[in-house]
Amino acid sequence: MLHSMTSEPEQQIGVGTKDAFQRLWTPHRMAYIQGENKPTGPGADDGCPFCSIPGKSDEDGLVVARGEQVYAVLNLYPYNGGHLMVVPYRHVADYTELTGPETAELGELTKQAMSALRTASGAHGFNIGMNQGTVAGAGIAAHLHQHIVPRWGGDTNFMPVVGHTKILPQLLADTRKMLADAWVVG
Repeated sequence: MLHSMTSEPEQQIGVGTKDAFQRLWTPHRMAYIQGENKPTGPGADDGCPFCSIPGKSDEDGLVVARGEQVYAVLNLYPYNGGHLMVVPYRHVADYTELTGPETAELGELTKQAMSALRTASGAHGFNIGMNQGTVAGAGIAAHLHQHIVPRWGGDTNFMPVVGHTKILPQLLADTRKMLADAWVVG
């Protein structure tokens, strides 16, 4: 575990052959890998982060926009800068469990998210989808959430392909403010 953060290079004995490459360490990802902030069970009272986020301020919860049935929040472990999720307030696991108004507002906030991302960051395209169930890749399967991942021409470079590392050029708090300022309802 890191006890202090430094931007100074540190000699790492035994990490391989000395070469021309810099190592990019992302220790914050270890929290996700180790299951930090994941629910202890399937219920809303089992530590579901999607149930607790609406009770926080927009800044503390990384909430970009709030509707009556659903809200838009930045992903704490994003695939790309600006990676949003649209989440129903109600604790449901499956898309088929949504009510008509929840389904409609989920679609509307997805459209608004796309517009905000285009305005704020010039996104060229999007990956949009839901992972239904743990076997389908849902990190938090007990609470439905739809991913909206902005994409840009050339955003898949050698880092994610070869280095299995994603470079995010902006802090999440700054991204949240940028998108909230660009969000247009309607």
